[in-house]
Amino acid sequence: MKQALQLKLGQQLALTPQLQQAIKLLQMSTADLQQIIEETLESNGLLELENDAASESDSLDFSQEAAAEETSEELAVDAAWEDLMPSSAPPPSLGSVDTDFSERDSAEESLRDHLLWQLNLTRLSDVDHLIALALIDAVDADGRLTQNPESIHRELDLEEVELDEVIAVLHRVQHFEPSGVFAIDLRECLLIQLRQLPVDTPYRELAGAIVSRHLAQLPTAPPRQLAKKLRTTESELEAAVGLIRSLDPTPGAKIGGDQTEYVTPDVFVYQRNGRWLVELNPDIAPKLRVNEHYVSALNGGSPSDRGYVKEHLQEARWFMKSLQSRNETLLKVATKVVEHQKKFLELGEIAMKPLVLADIASEVELHESTVSRATTRKYIHTPRGTFELKYFFSSRVTGDDGGDSSSTAIKAAIKQLVGAEDARKPLSDSKLCNLLKDQGISVARRTIAKYREQLAIRPSNERKRLN
Repeated sequence: MKQALQLKLGQQLALTPQLQQAIKLLQMSTADLQQIIEETLESNGLLELENDAASESDSLDFSQEAAAEETSEELAVDAAWEDLMPSSAPPPSLGSVDTDFSERDSAEESLRDHLLWQLNLTRLSDVDHLIALALIDAVDADGRLTQNPESIHRELDLEEVELDEVIAVLHRVQHFEPSGVFAIDLRECLLIQLRQLPVDTPYRELAGAIVSRHLAQLPTAPPRQLAKKLRTTESELEAAVGLIRSLDPTPGAKIGGDQTEYVTPDVFVYQRNGRWLVELNPDIAPKLRVNEHYVSALNGGSPSDRGYVKEHLQEARWFMKSLQSRNETLLKVATKVVEHQKKFLELGEIAMKPLVLADIASEVELHESTVSRATTRKYIHTPRGTFELKYFFSSRVTGDDGGDSSSTAIKAAIKQLVGAEDARKPLSDSKLCNLLKDQGISVARRTIAKYREQLAIRPSNERKRLN
């Protein structure tokens, strides 16, 4: 084979350490950023916090032309930011950082822990205790059994244990709190709660009969017809149905559940003189500076001292520049988002406009991936509450008339209409479609059904009430 040299020309993006640091800081949450700043201050003796309380605040009024300084060409390169954060590795959640404002002071007790605590206070044989543990393991977050007693009996695979013994232990643990746990289905859950009510509870027996024999027909059956079947009056039927509604269909949900996350807003939005202003939270964007006196003292020292200064001074300047770039990008993106969603700030969800990452990216001249990082796990405090910046982005829904509506606004309108409906004559998806069209929102019935399911709103036949 003949050997030869070939010369090729090409372009390749080189991710410098400074660019990598800027990328990582931008995609960090407030909690992660605070921890990184503290660690950098501890590891780099040349960096210190600026104590000048009179420093000028970083704010922008989008009613005027933005005067934010452009970031350097090196930091503006973002086409390959995805290389540093693979899509298969999601960023850590707020709860993963051990800070005062990202986690609760104490962990909540889970439903399983609550049931185990009651089991340890119950006198059972070793075999029955083993059966009870298997039953607890089969309980979901709502307190409902995910397996029937037969399946649990088969999985135990103990020769000396009969199915009757599993059922007996099940009846025993069904007396645990909260009332209604260890039920196979909704009917059994409600019956357990009714049986544990005092025997002199008004309409307890009638409510039990309704749940036992007519629970499926309860939403749709005419009150007169149902009262005739139960050999009672309509007024007594209404009182019994009221008792049923007072029961908890998901008793386990009130124990434990998701831990509350406390977040600190990255951006504040407020109105002044009729204009909406956007401002970075100064508490999460501390001012850093290099201790020049320390640098001068070390530069006049030994060669090792001068080497320390050279290494750490470059690191300090890179970190401050990356932090400044993060703050400028976040402020720029938040300002444009607020400019698009002023109607939401004034009127609420129903006035939300359709907005996608590409809209903001083109206006601030950044890549969509940069805007995505600048809005993920970043929170904005508004007069209507604190929201993640991602909340203000919603897909466009194009109606039959060619008009665009925000999916968030459509959901808010559906929720509003269902909340004001007559419980005796709930609105069907077709009716909701017509009412929205009267409001200028033209969407298909299947779209209404999809959004209704996302809002956890039941179909009209299941929302119907007798009273």
